[in-house]
Amino acid sequence: MTTPAELPDARVTAVNAAPVRPEGGYVLYWMIAYRRTRGNHSLDRALRWARELNRPLLVFEPLRCDYPWASDRLHAFVLAGMRDNRRRCAEAGVAYYPYVEPQQRAGAGLLAALAARACVVVTDDWPCFFLPRMVAAAGEQLGVRLEKVDGNGLLPIRAAGRVFPTAFAFRRYLQSTVLKHIDEGPRADPIARLRSPAMPSLPPAVTRRWPAAIPDDLSSLPIDHTVAPAGRGGSVAAHERLAAFVAATLPGYETSHNTLDEHGTSGLSPYLHFGHAGAHEVFDAVMRRAGWSLEKLNKNAGGKRHGFWGVAQDTEAFLDQLVTWRELGFNMCTYRDDYAEYDSLPGWARQTLADHADDPRPHLYTVAQLERAATADPLWNAAQNQLVRDGVITNYLRMLWGKKILEWSPSPQKALACLIRLNDRYALDGRDPNSYTNILWIFGRYDRPWGPERPIFGKVRYMSSDNTARKMPTRDYLRRYGS
Repeated sequence: MTTPAELPDARVTAVNAAPVRPEGGYVLYWMIAYRRTRGNHSLDRALRWARELNRPLLVFEPLRCDYPWASDRLHAFVLAGMRDNRRRCAEAGVAYYPYVEPQQRAGAGLLAALAARACVVVTDDWPCFFLPRMVAAAGEQLGVRLEKVDGNGLLPIRAAGRVFPTAFAFRRYLQSTVLKHIDEGPRADPIARLRSPAMPSLPPAVTRRWPAAIPDDLSSLPIDHTVAPAGRGGSVAAHERLAAFVAATLPGYETSHNTLDEHGTSGLSPYLHFGHAGAHEVFDAVMRRAGWSLEKLNKNAGGKRHGFWGVAQDTEAFLDQLVTWRELGFNMCTYRDDYAEYDSLPGWARQTLADHADDPRPHLYTVAQLERAATADPLWNAAQNQLVRDGVITNYLRMLWGKKILEWSPSPQKALACLIRLNDRYALDGRDPNSYTNILWIFGRYDRPWGPERPIFGKVRYMSSDNTARKMPTRDYLRRYGS
């Protein structure tokens, strides 16, 4: 599988033109997206700088309280990962500085204060939500070199140089190029047996103003306390989930991931979103189970969903989700700033939805009604309840959930705004390139025109609760999540 290697140029981007300062006291890793100490390209890059400069590494992992949709749910998930990272760094003798803002803007100036004593700063290259703007602003402010490192997927996100209009087009590109990148994976455990110089003490003025701590009580933080914690975050939980998936769920995945079985999917998307697990880690674990080697690749797959990797159908189906569909979303977010906007939809989809914009709606629900699951559709209500309670929606129902909001909204534009609001607020894997792929797919992104043409939807793919109930048993699901 993947072996340690120096990072290719395509994965490293200089954010500013400031110099490296060899006289600095340490190398600073500003951990903002890949919140893990294993399988992390950014950590590899920071450690390489530390070796070259003969300096210790300082891992700085902050958590703001003013990010959009900040809540007990999202905070608790991240904080669990911070505790795992603190423990791992302590065991390895790596300096770790966690900082959780107690109030808005309290952390302003901390990055600059730490960077002022650094040789170089390395951070994570995450292409959506508020992180690109935050990193760009930091690059303008810091007087030391700031690099962002892409560790998002098997392919470097900037290698393609263009946006792909369909999954088939991206899959064909992937199949033609992945062989060049398959051995560019991060080191499995880069801080194990690490030997480095001692970390100098930080100035008391810094540590007093910004105390390094991970709170257990969220009640005093200025975040949304009405969205309760859900799931268990952190790298330890991520690795447990991955092991359980590979052992028990991967066999049969092709069928089970599109059912209402609560154990039918990998359950990995929240961990991938928060960086508690990485795509390379997941890929390696799956392929070890499959007994895979490079010789099994079918170089003549021609963009087909199955048959490229040379493994069982269930594994091929999962890899299409993990690699093709997930990295397709990263491709869109990397090259288009309007990735979550209505005008980013393909022309045919916008035209057909405009043609049916004045069609009568069977119901018109407000955002508040939808948020409360107060509709006349029991299956849809159950999906919304699952989102609010658990932070996820079963795979197949996530698509139905979105299609019904399109049907029940005054306009497709308002439907999109509602979907993004609900998903970003409640979903553990929201605010993510893959989330925006799923949401915009509801309106025709990466899809094609479908017939027959229908009211409201036009030529956009149609789904209904009745058809879903005919395809799969719903009784147990309704019993778990029904109002």
